[in-house]
Amino acid sequence: MSDSARTRHDRTHWLYLAVIVAVVAGVVVGWLAPGVAQSFAPLGTIFVNLIKMMIAPVIFCTIVLGIGSVRAAATVGKVGGLAIGYFLIMSTIALGIGLVVGNLLQPGTGLNIAKSTKAGHDLAGTAHSAGGTWEFVQNIVPSTLLSSLTTGNVLQALFVALLVGFAVQAMGTAGEPIVRGVALLQKLVFRILVMILWLAPIGAFGAIANVVGKTGLDAVVKLGTLMVAFYLTCLVFVFGVLGVLLWSVSRVSIFKLVRYLAREYLLIVATSSSESALPRLIAKMDHMGVQRSTVGVVVPTGYSFNLDGTAIYLTMASLFIAEAMGKPLSIGEQLGLLLFMIIASKGAAGVTGAGLATLAGGLQSHRPELLDGVGLIVGIDRFMSEARALTNFSGNAVATVLIGTWTKTVDVDRVREVLDRKMPFDERTMVDDDHGTPGAPLTQEAETIDLVKV
Repeated sequence: MSDSARTRHDRTHWLYLAVIVAVVAGVVVGWLAPGVAQSFAPLGTIFVNLIKMMIAPVIFCTIVLGIGSVRAAATVGKVGGLAIGYFLIMSTIALGIGLVVGNLLQPGTGLNIAKSTKAGHDLAGTAHSAGGTWEFVQNIVPSTLLSSLTTGNVLQALFVALLVGFAVQAMGTAGEPIVRGVALLQKLVFRILVMILWLAPIGAFGAIANVVGKTGLDAVVKLGTLMVAFYLTCLVFVFGVLGVLLWSVSRVSIFKLVRYLAREYLLIVATSSSESALPRLIAKMDHMGVQRSTVGVVVPTGYSFNLDGTAIYLTMASLFIAEAMGKPLSIGEQLGLLLFMIIASKGAAGVTGAGLATLAGGLQSHRPELLDGVGLIVGIDRFMSEARALTNFSGNAVATVLIGTWTKTVDVDRVREVLDRKMPFDERTMVDDDHGTPGAPLTQEAETIDLVKV
């Protein structure tokens, strides 16, 4: 590990500790001095506004690059088609599971904090004056191409991103410089987002202190319930849904696969981003016996399109915020939000904080009066991001084995030997020179990662 990598690792832990301290301080101040605590509400509002500022650029970049990854995946025919179809189905199932669990537990019910969100009322007034269904559809189309990125309308940004993505796709190789340019823009956008996330302790303190000052310790219990429910849901999804599917299709034990990827899980926990383990996942899937041509398509594409943990988080957090503000989502609104999240969540994997921006975007597009409630999630988002990243990573590892099985590009005997620890992974080189599976060299496939990673 390089010195720069160590520095990022250490700084991430400082942020982790700072958020913990801020949440505890917010609870204490809100409990002991409710009046003073409520005066800190603007801190949470400012942080939410900073996140809102990044919604349109994040969505634009991730969608354009995501469609670019579809183009790359389609060039390998059957593998690409199966991968995209599988990713869409599994992320939809994960979103549905999040809705079911959220509706069953209703962890935010009883908080009724809507009175503390002044900005939310302003947004609600704007929403009510927007008109009916046709006005809603009409407003999806921006007045200019660039205005979609400046007006704060999430659906306009999504619409333009789709147009640009498909236009670049139609250009073929001539559009590759544009994709590389958007990739550079995305790096800038996420660098700004990372800078903003360093203010998360301040935002978390203001939001938690204000809520506890108004509702008492009941808010802490509700947030804890949401976090525990989310972790349990992710565990059930990985070892239940993904585990059963993996055993049924490939006869591979999810427990052995998790053990094989143990070091990658530890790396993800340290950074709360599944992107940190992407190169190692490619190397380990190749070592395990999946052909390099399959690994080179499925893993990078999955990092933009296979977001099981993020999907569960988005739906559960949205329901929590709506219930906590006393304005629960109807079934129709939940289904509409689910459809939006299926599209907007693509590309939100990899970077800590992208899930928070996507959550804000979903609420803004469907129930703008709930947007200020995102401040509630700030305090525990850093902890929930661990489970998000771990679940996303697990989903991509399982997907690689499944796609390899369906396309007959996996060495079943080698998989068993590797998972039974008979063929250990070389940690020094991460390369198997003797593993001559068909397909393009891994170094060539890795070049596509920078175009799709987030």
